[in-house]
Amino acid sequence: MQKQHLALAVLVTLVWGLNFPITKLGLNAIDPFVLTGIRFALAALPLAFFIKRPAVHFGYVAAYGVIFGLGMWGVINYGIQRGVSPGIASLIIQLSVFFTLGWGCVLFKEKIRNAQWVGASLALIGLAGIITTQPGDHAVQGVLLIVLSALAWSIGNVIIKASGVREIFSFMVWASLFPPIPLFLAAGWLHGSAAFVSVPANLDLSAVLSILFQVYLATHFAYWGWNTLLNTYPVSTVAPLSLLIPIFGIASSMLILGERISMPNLVFIAVIIVGLGVGFYRKAGRA
Repeated sequence: MQKQHLALAVLVTLVWGLNFPITKLGLNAIDPFVLTGIRFALAALPLAFFIKRPAVHFGYVAAYGVIFGLGMWGVINYGIQRGVSPGIASLIIQLSVFFTLGWGCVLFKEKIRNAQWVGASLALIGLAGIITTQPGDHAVQGVLLIVLSALAWSIGNVIIKASGVREIFSFMVWASLFPPIPLFLAAGWLHGSAAFVSVPANLDLSAVLSILFQVYLATHFAYWGWNTLLNTYPVSTVAPLSLLIPIFGIASSMLILGERISMPNLVFIAVIIVGLGVGFYRKAGRA
């Protein structure tokens, strides 16, 4: 990989890692589903008026928008609010790799290598350890919500693959039109009008900066950069770099939020990272 592309990869994973504690700052002031709805509304508008619609069946765009916006990010933010630390959330979401492998096996007849089975087993052991060490039922429920969001991300990957889309940035902008309404409906269903009435009073500088970071860096820039790399290099070259996301996520959560991770959780985090590394690993001759 060329140096400028490697630098881009590191910058993208840094942005995605930082996104977890920065999102938490927004969640301190705004309901998780309302915050996510605002994020995707701003990601879509006004750009959708100026960017041509992607040349794929519009059903793919709508399905990806709902899965990605509500199923992934809405659920992640709700899980963090339920008690999962942003650092651990940034790690658990990487389980989408193994869900994606499963979909590839079932839907596209792709073979799962022995190393991937070993990696998945290690990751599941680490996940089970994290669940058992969470303090309180709310935190356990939050971890399960993050696992659900990882499953949603894997389904989004299948939609991208099935659509054959090439205009990635346009696809993201147009797909972002679809999550806000179901996200706002979810907020109203769970918390009533209070989820919306409290927004103006709680919209402080931290919340505003959190929203802007999520829209223009974590969504527009990061997805453009990542998909540029995927279009330039083999997936086997790019995918392992996502292991930097939880490293940046955990480190930035400790710095920004003062998050402290217990020794048992550190051990289980290491098990998951090793599992992800084993699952990603391919010999140069096979890559």
